[in-house]
Amino acid sequence: MSDDCIFCAIVAGDIPSRTVYEDDDVLAFLDANPLSPGHTLVIPKAHHERLNDLDGDLAGRVLATLHDLVPAVEGAVDAPASTVAFNNGPEAGQEVPHVHGHIVPRFADDDGGPIHAAMGTRPDLNDEELDDVAASIRDGR
Repeated sequence: MSDDCIFCAIVAGDIPSRTVYEDDDVLAFLDANPLSPGHTLVIPKAHHERLNDLDGDLAGRVLATLHDLVPAVEGAVDAPASTVAFNNGPEAGQEVPHVHGHIVPRFADDDGGPIHAAMGTRPDLNDEELDDVAASIRDGR
């Protein structure tokens, strides 16, 4: 737990939440400032700032919870689709430094765009640059 983390305070019960799922390791609750009706956050109960700070087992439990909740969230608000995403670090838009996955119900007229719209202008990478990036990712595992 982190003393200055709002999500840790929710886990501890110091701040109320509209909990939709809880087990020993994972908590899911409605976002207090939703992007759409039913916007749900799924977090590990243990404090970890970034997705890559989680061990594989806990990451799997968080993802499994997201997987299980998507149809329930969509069904609760009659949404035909959802965007499921993590903002991993402040430069990516992460506002609370505690890992959290978003389930954002989507509707035909919601004026939201695809995840691709988050990046603006796409880089113009040639084959050699793409090969170098792919090799660097493979070598970094």
